[in-house]
Amino acid sequence: MADKVKILVVGLGNMGASHASAYHRSDGFEIVGIMSRSIKSNKKIPKELAGYSLYEDFDLALRETRPDAVSINSWPNTHAEYALKAIAANCHVFMEKPLATNIADAEKVVAAARAKNRKLVLGYILRVHPSWIKFIEVGKTLGKPLVMRLNLNQQSSGTAWHWHKNLIDSLIPIVDCGVHYVDVMCQLTGAKPVRVHGIGAKLWAEADKQNYGHLHVTFDDGSVGWYEAGWGPMMSETAYFVKDVVGPKGAVSIVAGQSGSGAKDAEEVSDSADIDRHTKTDALKIHYAQVDGEKNFSKPDEIVSMEDEPGHQELCDREQAFFLRAIREDLDLTEQMDAAVNSLRIVLAAEQSIAEKRTVELA
Repeated sequence: MADKVKILVVGLGNMGASHASAYHRSDGFEIVGIMSRSIKSNKKIPKELAGYSLYEDFDLALRETRPDAVSINSWPNTHAEYALKAIAANCHVFMEKPLATNIADAEKVVAAARAKNRKLVLGYILRVHPSWIKFIEVGKTLGKPLVMRLNLNQQSSGTAWHWHKNLIDSLIPIVDCGVHYVDVMCQLTGAKPVRVHGIGAKLWAEADKQNYGHLHVTFDDGSVGWYEAGWGPMMSETAYFVKDVVGPKGAVSIVAGQSGSGAKDAEEVSDSADIDRHTKTDALKIHYAQVDGEKNFSKPDEIVSMEDEPGHQELCDREQAFFLRAIREDLDLTEQMDAAVNSLRIVLAAEQSIAEKRTVELA
């Protein structure tokens, strides 16, 4: 049996706790420490994780635990710094998206991983999601060009109020979550992004940056896509989950249940902010554009049920199973690392477009 991979977990928020749970239950990993800047005052550490060594200083944790791998799930503005230090210590790295908050740092992290022959896996959870894999597979059969319409708006209350506000301190919503969805666009088209335009608005007085944004991207095959994201207590929960691809031969859409059964408790997280809803797909709806001699549709729409799909924790388990496999089997991660830089380049171009009030051409 292969030796367990000793792993240091950094960050214990929504994603960090889920990834730590995956390591805790895995036969292939051994948690050697958990680090967060305020972890010793954290009264909500999951019981299964309570026995591990706790650290509030990353350098100390790295030095004392001597891990084989580091899992980085902290605020985005710490990602590149922690990753570079981990790789310098000969550690493999799993990192929640985004790779960095600027392209220069993102490229440094990728270059360091290549130079040290360390595995760098990004937390692009949709890449291990069966429904999204099927969504992309069907989208690729619709012809070219494609029109891609994606959004994820989230209403902030209770815990999500603080979570979203803190995230905005690092990155605007279309950058933080947008990397997932422009990565999907790039997989669907297989084309080169050439032009990006963004718009944004600041509706939330307590947030440091704009809490609403919309990006538009044009590809060199003629395909176009838009992504919309807004966080805050004022956001509408009407049409907050749109996942739709249209091509000459038809369309495919993710149809997700959007419950809204009356008033919610003041401390309850709204449905749109529920982390399970971010990947939830009840079904795929496939529409066929072909018509007969009377110009009626030749084939009815098809509903592909996804009711037994994996939940959020199982998806995190799958990500960590892939990370373990990448380490043990020395998988070539060139495509995934390049895709992470590419998707970040697109969303940062949208942020630049908003700031400079112009369309940004990608080199």
